[in-house]
Amino acid sequence: MNILAPSILAADFSKLGEQIGQAGAAGAQYLHIDVMDGVFVPSISFGMPVVRTIRKCTDLFFDVHLMIEKPERYVSEFAECGADLINFHLEATEDVPNVIEKIRSLNKKVGVTMKPATPVKEVEPYLKLVDMVLVMTVEPGFGGQELMPACLEKVRDLRQILSDRGLDSVDVEVDGGINENNLGQVLAAGANVIVSGSSVFQNDIDANVKKFLNIMKQTAAEGK
Repeated sequence: MNILAPSILAADFSKLGEQIGQAGAAGAQYLHIDVMDGVFVPSISFGMPVVRTIRKCTDLFFDVHLMIEKPERYVSEFAECGADLINFHLEATEDVPNVIEKIRSLNKKVGVTMKPATPVKEVEPYLKLVDMVLVMTVEPGFGGQELMPACLEKVRDLRQILSDRGLDSVDVEVDGGINENNLGQVLAAGANVIVSGSSVFQNDIDANVKKFLNIMKQTAAEGK
């Protein structure tokens, strides 16, 4: 199933609740929430108070992407704030199995994320333990970057490995520079959860979401 996960990093925070509502009403299924600590990545975004606040105004699935050092320190707090899935970076912790187990113990779905330079082999030991793998197609930390085409080969490799192991239920998410012009390539590579910020929240949110969903529906109908 193809899923659109608009990233609120690109939203207008003076109208955040309203814009989230518009994205959901237009058909977006997930909400992608980028949490940055200024250490693991250069930027600082927002934390638990924002997640807790927006949880009150939407029933969308919260895909919380922790771009923070030692994510095990905060998974309990983000679970309590309303995360449905907690996505953490392989590169940010020395004990990946422990973080996975901790998230599972909170009855939340588990995602693991790879930076562009991290090879697929690094995530292979954990594929049976997670619900989603996020492949970054830009360097994490800033919105508005262009997709790095070379990263799509990682998406293809990952999807093939999952298929070979009978793990087709594991979602492959892609985040970074996705727009209506390259969305087809990303889907064709094997991604089924699409994160987009600027291309959703700039200008007409309703029209933007519907453009994405139409392309995703058409690609699925063509057998991708």
